Amino acid sequence: MSAFFLPNRLFIKLLLGFWLCSSLIIACVGVLPLLQQLHQNFDVPDPIKYEVYSYAEQLKDHPERLTQRFDPYPINDKFRRKFRQELDGIMPAEAPRDDGLTPPPDDHEKFKPIPFYIFVLDSNAQVLNAPEASQGLQHILRDAKKLDQPQSFRHKSEVFFGPVKVSLASGDYSLYGALHLPRHIPWFFFFIEHKLLTLALAIITSGILCAVLAWHLGKPLHSLQQGANALARGDLNSRVSDATANRHDELGDLAKAFNLMADAVEQMVKSQQRLIGDISHELRTPLTRLQLALALARKKGSAIEETERIAYEADQLEQMIAELLELSRVKLKHQDSKINLPLEELLSQVLDDGEFEASQQGKQLCIDIPEELECAVYPKPLSRAIENLLRNAIRYSHNTINIRARLQQQEVNIVIDDDGNGIEEQELEAIFKPFYRPESARDRESGGWGLGLAITEAAITAHRGRIIARNKPEGGLEVSLWLPIS
Repeated sequence: MSAFFLPNRLFIKLLLGFWLCSSLIIACVGVLPLLQQLHQNFDVPDPIKYEVYSYAEQLKDHPERLTQRFDPYPINDKFRRKFRQELDGIMPAEAPRDDGLTPPPDDHEKFKPIPFYIFVLDSNAQVLNAPEASQGLQHILRDAKKLDQPQSFRHKSEVFFGPVKVSLASGDYSLYGALHLPRHIPWFFFFIEHKLLTLALAIITSGILCAVLAWHLGKPLHSLQQGANALARGDLNSRVSDATANRHDELGDLAKAFNLMADAVEQMVKSQQRLIGDISHELRTPLTRLQLALALARKKGSAIEETERIAYEADQLEQMIAELLELSRVKLKHQDSKINLPLEELLSQVLDDGEFEASQQGKQLCIDIPEELECAVYPKPLSRAIENLLRNAIRYSHNTINIRARLQQQEVNIVIDDDGNGIEEQELEAIFKPFYRPESARDRESGGWGLGLAITEAAITAHRGRIIARNKPEGGLEVSLWLPIS
């Protein structure tokens, strides 16, 4: 029951990862309108409001000024200082200029003059004291039509205050004060004004965050896949990296379990191969005694037909035990360190023997191996592997056998093919198993015991290479093997 209530650690990572990712994107996008609203909540300074109300009173006494362009009212020093204090932090400071609006030098104040206008609109929202309404005024008029009380509005670099209602004999009018301020646009306004770009950035950001999470989860899975594939190919030393095994989640537990399983498989296989080697070695003692007894019987002149048969079977048993010992040695990797050798030099004796054997059977062996091609190899196991493949090809071919080698990226590709009958498709993978012989080999007198290709496959695996057999479309068997250069 306790396991039921324990949260799954990988589940928690997935949940928190995608939840935080989506929440972060939603929060960033959702907070933009709030930031915009906070930035636009700007209250026009009281001196500007005073100017608008004062101008409204003036229009009651001088209605002829309705259509006159607004001329800012002169501001005295006391009023100017108050005006400057209310705008402190809004306008950037500037060196004093002799423009009639800056304080005297002894005040040690820096004040930049601010353009200020008052627009008079009739009941049809037509501007009377200016050629036309500014874009900012046209924009805020849509929001101010239904207002009864004056409010502050902001549009880009303009701040408005209104509407201040004025009733005259000629009709009802509305006044709007307009203050031009330098537009210090916050960085987030860029995203508000470019919605498609903001959406694209949100998609890209979420993609990056999800990619990081996917990499965090996919990397150990890839490591596990590589380890499993290597183990399946016969690399018993394959293990998952410590970085994956030390993770504190289910993937780390899985990696540890995989490494434990690989240790057990390696020990089991090595024990099995060691047992085969030990048994084969022990069988040689009674076999040697048997052969010695046969030799003594021949020397005494008591050899009969049955004795010759026993001698033949003893020789066959000797060869089988030798094959088993070789297979055990190759699989247990009881060989010297790899050395770099030219491939042609390494296989020279094997190729000479192959040419001789093929010529004795009236067949031709074609060799195409560049002299400069070399790689790191275990000389004896690789020579034995190529020899086994060549002998099989010579044995089952009709006329021609080919062996060629090429460098492909960081691997040496060796191909041996013949023009024989090939083998059944379902047997192509099984021929590399110990003691397996296809039907075509069982029908021949020299079919062997099915250990030659098993030794070949074990030798290629010891080189961390791979081997594949296939039937050629035009007939015959082709065996390709790849060996790493280093």
